Amino acid sequence: MTDNRPNFVFILTDDQGPWAVPWKMPELHMPHLEQLAEEGTVFENFYCASPVCSPARASLLTGRMPSAHGIHDWLVGTRSPEAHPDTYLDDLVTLPSVLAGAGYRCGLSGKWHVGESREPAPGFTDWYAHRYGGGPYYDAPIWKDGQEAEEPDYLTDAIADHAISFLKDVDDEPFFLEIATTAPHDPWDGNNHPDDLLDLYEHCDFPSVPREPRHPWTLPRKADFEHAFQDPETSLQGYCAALSGVDRLIGRVRKTLDEQGKADQTIIFYMADNGFSCGHHGVWGKGNGTYPLNFWENSIRVPFVAYVPPKLRDSEQPALIDSHVSAVSFFPTVCELAGVEPPVDPLRAGTSLAGYLDDESPDPEPVIVYDEYGGGRMIRSGRWKYITRFEGPTELYDLETDPQERNNRADDPRVAQICDDLDRTLRDWFACHETPLHRAFEQPVTGFGQIHPTWRRDEKTRYVKPGQTLDGVRERDSTH
Repeated sequence: MTDNRPNFVFILTDDQGPWAVPWKMPELHMPHLEQLAEEGTVFENFYCASPVCSPARASLLTGRMPSAHGIHDWLVGTRSPEAHPDTYLDDLVTLPSVLAGAGYRCGLSGKWHVGESREPAPGFTDWYAHRYGGGPYYDAPIWKDGQEAEEPDYLTDAIADHAISFLKDVDDEPFFLEIATTAPHDPWDGNNHPDDLLDLYEHCDFPSVPREPRHPWTLPRKADFEHAFQDPETSLQGYCAALSGVDRLIGRVRKTLDEQGKADQTIIFYMADNGFSCGHHGVWGKGNGTYPLNFWENSIRVPFVAYVPPKLRDSEQPALIDSHVSAVSFFPTVCELAGVEPPVDPLRAGTSLAGYLDDESPDPEPVIVYDEYGGGRMIRSGRWKYITRFEGPTELYDLETDPQERNNRADDPRVAQICDDLDRTLRDWFACHETPLHRAFEQPVTGFGQIHPTWRRDEKTRYVKPGQTLDGVRERDSTH
């Protein structure tokens, strides 16, 4: 890499499975993403830190696992009468605060969902934020000048508009722009997406997407995505239309970078917060689409494309990286590419991936990948994936011979030693990457939402219980 100071555009989608990219799903119309992938590097095995949005996003911003930053489920926010307008991460070092301290101008356009979003989070000077984590694509709940408002335009387009305004306004200082869509999160019905996007999938039966019977673990949440199980084509049409809206955003942003003379100095990252299944494995949803909360590959692997313009590198970028890497590495990766030394944090879990983006660099050592969601924790080491839970089943999969994770071998005496070794490694690693204040392994995380921070001492941390009704919030919103 050269010593030039790069800009960063970070495009983050919501609920995009690793299969939902045009090079794997021929039906999907995303030509701008396909071009970005052809010009950059595709990380084939990129793992989020948690298979639900808020903890996964907090891990991207801090480099810590959920048990070291304290967000363990999607945040209900002030839709609950018992919630506080907490900011959750203000006591932690975050990527935008580090970059801002080094002279970067930082902007957010879209979804925040790691705490109160009324005012800019530390490090940000430019701020257009969704009030919650999801909802309708028209009349979406946003903050405008610190007041509650609704966005009349199609939300993905409005997010693009504000991102483009930032790019046109920024002058000579380096910048970090996070563009965070709610797409392709549901709702997917036709009233939520423009006709021109829906028409791309008219009469499409989506042959690349499997139709499987419900997995038994979906039965405790039978009401969730019932419409999708009953009418998968209509739901897939909306899901893909939402992604094509994101693709339109990518094209507009790249065109603006070209017009503003910033393209050759701007690194672009494209990523999803967590994975998603649209019938795969008999599931519609992500980690909280089942109970027990699941860690299947489509829930914890996400698309990740990194593009470094030729001016900012010394060699060709590799087209594909197969190594298993973790989203907690995003924080140190951006810092290294920016030439910024962050404060030392022994709880930061990742290592920089910058070496992967230089073809002349030695291939970094493969890493063991960890994941967690409340009382469930996972380790992926080579061919083996092991899941342990505070309450609930233990799982072991040989992903070399069983890539679809159909055969749980945790009770197979022939691999008992493998289970024991992975369990010990998992527990030892988390002991070094958690705090008593922030961990939730023994707490009742259900996938229906988190109301209070783990660090709030004036009352017990609360998570939404199945069947519980929040003021103005349907239980269906657990799919956030």
